[in-house]
Amino acid sequence: MPLIDPNNKPKQLDSPIVSKIIKLGSRAHTAVYKATGGRVGETWRIGAGLKKPAPVCLLTTIGRKSGQPRTAPLIYLRKGDTFVVVASQGGSAKHPAWYLNLRENPEVTIQLGKKTFDLVARTASDAEREELWPELVKVYEDYATYAAWTDRKIPVVICEPRGAGR
Repeated sequence: MPLIDPNNKPKQLDSPIVSKIIKLGSRAHTAVYKATGGRVGETWRIGAGLKKPAPVCLLTTIGRKSGQPRTAPLIYLRKGDTFVVVASQGGSAKHPAWYLNLRENPEVTIQLGKKTFDLVARTASDAEREELWPELVKVYEDYATYAAWTDRKIPVVICEPRGAGR
């Protein structure tokens, strides 16, 4: 049972102030994660994560406007050499900036602890998303709530080793 009520979307979720809070929180999480090699920040312990901490990686994209590296801490599902992340933005109406960045430039890196992986990101096909979504909800139950809070189809992103192809 999700800890967040899917029928009770916070009115402020799509406000600019919430977006700024998410951005500041992400920056702080990223800084602590990097400074400790992932010892602090390797799990998400908010929402459903209180009951069942979810694993966190750092995804780095290249900013589509700035051309500068941009890093976001994200819950992930690992399948061998492949990482799967969700562009939920907490169920807000807009896609997160990191997702827009990787659509523009799919070359990304993922940091797990002190280890970095060079990957190519792509949005999962409908069939892949359908297969992966239940697994992702098992990793972090609140994804189901976030999906209920937004009209957009929350993208599932598959990050594969460079040169792996499909």
